[in-house]
Amino acid sequence: MPELPEVETTRRGLEPYCVGRVIDRAVVRESRLRWPVPAELATTVVGSRVWQLDRRGKYLIMRLDSDSALMLHLGMSGYIRVVAPETPPLKHDHVDLILGEDCCLRFHDPRRFGSIHLTEEPAESHSLLRSLGPEPFDTRFDGAYLYARAGSRRLAVKAFIMDSHIVVGVGNIYATEALFRAGIHPARAAGRVSRKRFEHLADTIRAVLGEAIEAGGTTLRDFSRSDGQPGYFKQSLDAYGRGGQPCTRCGRALRTSRLGQRATVYCPGCQR
Repeated sequence: MPELPEVETTRRGLEPYCVGRVIDRAVVRESRLRWPVPAELATTVVGSRVWQLDRRGKYLIMRLDSDSALMLHLGMSGYIRVVAPETPPLKHDHVDLILGEDCCLRFHDPRRFGSIHLTEEPAESHSLLRSLGPEPFDTRFDGAYLYARAGSRRLAVKAFIMDSHIVVGVGNIYATEALFRAGIHPARAAGRVSRKRFEHLADTIRAVLGEAIEAGGTTLRDFSRSDGQPGYFKQSLDAYGRGGQPCTRCGRALRTSRLGQRATVYCPGCQR
């Protein structure tokens, strides 16, 4: 699944192609995504100029000068690429946004778990976004915030930081990496993590995500950057996908367990 770094990489890649341009046409070939594509999409957005492309969590927000916005989620396997409008669509190319004679943003989603929403209210007030926690790079997000939200909760700390109501964008890969760097066992109860250790964890979350964004996202089978090239952060992963291999710090074999129905890799010596 594309995580925050992959979505941010997509945003940065698409921004030069859409900001300042007018949507001349919208083509919906398949409306049955996770939520139905709005029936009025093909007519409502035509003639609107894109003035900003933002990201909130894993949602891309295309702000239009008509005081409306498009919210796009890539789902499990979706991506957006830039093609010439006359390019023949592939099997799972569901929606086109055509911005001029030379630019088409094409939404591709084989599993159809992605979504496209049209909203005339501020995007941040939309029901899918208004209850989200802070961004990892927001000044509100720090160790004191995590410590206060954890309270006496017995929820595993990995599940805690993956909860989008606590903080957005910390998916399985980056939660695994951040906890490894912070030396915190993923199954430790969130309420049993000290404020000092949460401060370190908040720093490692920002560091891991920041490195991934700069590297272009993690190389996953279902993800390509908007220019068609894969990301390269996978080469730098210390824990995720390395179960049974030696820990890069102490040399002990990394273990793999199931936590919240997710594969979790950790070092039994370094993480406690």
